[in-house]
Amino acid sequence: MTNKGLTISIIFEAESANYGESVGNVASLKKLSRNKGEQYTYISRQAIRYNIVEQLNYPLAKVKAEGSGDKKVVQFTQDSTIADYPELDFFGYLKTEKGTGGKKRSAKVRLSNAISLETFKGDLDFLTNKGLADRLEENMNIAQSEIHHSLYRYTITADLDQIGIDGEIEIDNAEKAERVNRLLDTIQYLYRDIRGRRENLSPLFAVGGVYNIKNPVFQNALNIEDGKLKVDELTGVISSNIKDDTKCGLVKGIFENDNEIIEKLNPLTISEFFDDLKIKVRDYYESN
Repeated sequence: MTNKGLTISIIFEAESANYGESVGNVASLKKLSRNKGEQYTYISRQAIRYNIVEQLNYPLAKVKAEGSGDKKVVQFTQDSTIADYPELDFFGYLKTEKGTGGKKRSAKVRLSNAISLETFKGDLDFLTNKGLADRLEENMNIAQSEIHHSLYRYTITADLDQIGIDGEIEIDNAEKAERVNRLLDTIQYLYRDIRGRRENLSPLFAVGGVYNIKNPVFQNALNIEDGKLKVDELTGVISSNIKDDTKCGLVKGIFENDNEIIEKLNPLTISEFFDDLKIKVRDYYESN
């Protein structure tokens, strides 16, 4: 099967979508620092993976707990294979077995963290349970929660030639295409439930394609400044060997420089972008 990789870099808009460990009674967002200490919130790749698996609507792979006490480990069962569970096909597995080296499969679909494109300014939400406390004429409990509303970017890459193959197991190409295209449908309409909110992670801008290379080439090239997508930074990484296979998708009205994006990138709608990708995926598996 010819080596082929699929990569998509996406911008979406969300609010306070991934918390870490609380500090006292303050819920802390996951953050990282760059440049002169500016802070950016992020949604971990594990969190995005969780939502993708949850929304693929495939049966979840069977798991078991081994060991005891603090050393108990939850892992996939030995009889859970990629033939039955696309979750394992896409994201791999590690199955330990006493006295052996165990079995493992590396991820064939990889995700980056979704990192905010706007800095975190330290905003806090103030929370109480006054509604409940008043019913018993008790003092209310108080908590605070960091909040951040921002555009975020992340990248997903898939090794198309390795999907559906694991040792002696190989599913047919029609099923491989169906799995990858269902994954694309899930990404197009991805959402995340957190703290009573449902955050829409659907792309507002997307760039990518199916290529002979497997590099997440756009991963660091999606940036904004003053509400504008930095188009020249993006076009700078679209080299001649990937230009013809690269498409963009755009929701108009989000970025201040829609006209520049349209002029230089000739974007499709988001639906057209994903439809084009699904055709390329199907064509690839039908021709191999």
